Amino acid sequence: MANVEKALTLKALHEAPEILRVVNVWDAITAKVASEVDGTRAIATAGHSIAASHGFPDGEMPLELLLAAVERIVKATDLPVSADFDAGFGDPGEVTRRAIGIGVVGANVEDRMKPLEESIRTVEQIIAAAQAEGIEFQLNARTDVFVKAGDLPVEEKVAQAVERGRAFLEAGASLVFVPGVLAADVTRQLVAGLGERKLSVIGLPGALSAAEYEALGVARISYGPLTQRVALRAYRDLATDLYGDGVIPQDTPALN
Repeated sequence: MANVEKALTLKALHEAPEILRVVNVWDAITAKVASEVDGTRAIATAGHSIAASHGFPDGEMPLELLLAAVERIVKATDLPVSADFDAGFGDPGEVTRRAIGIGVVGANVEDRMKPLEESIRTVEQIIAAAQAEGIEFQLNARTDVFVKAGDLPVEEKVAQAVERGRAFLEAGASLVFVPGVLAADVTRQLVAGLGERKLSVIGLPGALSAAEYEALGVARISYGPLTQRVALRAYRDLATDLYGDGVIPQDTPALN
């Protein structure tokens, strides 16, 4: 499937009445396994997880290393791939051009609560670069209001998220990603402010289920670094068991 077609496929998945569930991956083997799971329609990378697997804190992985890792993920699947661009690496347009060159058709980019005009320019640069490549690039523009605004009243957080999100949509973003544990009432307000199928959320412990978010008009749910944390817990627990004279379970599948 060519980039143009993959981008349009991802666009259709974002706009469909059914919520798009993306179980985030961090390397080629997790992309391969996810792609083979019934129900997987698209692949999304987790920047935090990729950084952790290479020994870097979240947001501090060098761009060249990140692109190399993402390229391996793209080559491991035939599905559309959306990548985590962190905050744009200082040149979001060039990062987008290079990402499209390795087969990426969508991305997350975070505002980190920088001045709104600066964040809008980041979105504009990404969309302009994608248009120059002839791709209906699916930008999931993230606003960190709910994770960085501290003790601000919830009503003010919603208002800021809507203001910033609308600006990102007007600049060409496809979705607005609002991470945080979003209660039903807050989600309802965000959907009302941004529009049906324009809100993207994360499935954190304590959050609503995918089906509940779908009923509220959310377009997409992802799981960020949580998938890697679950996998690492399984690895840690197995290692503990093996050091305690355990054995590898007989029903272990050869997924790798």
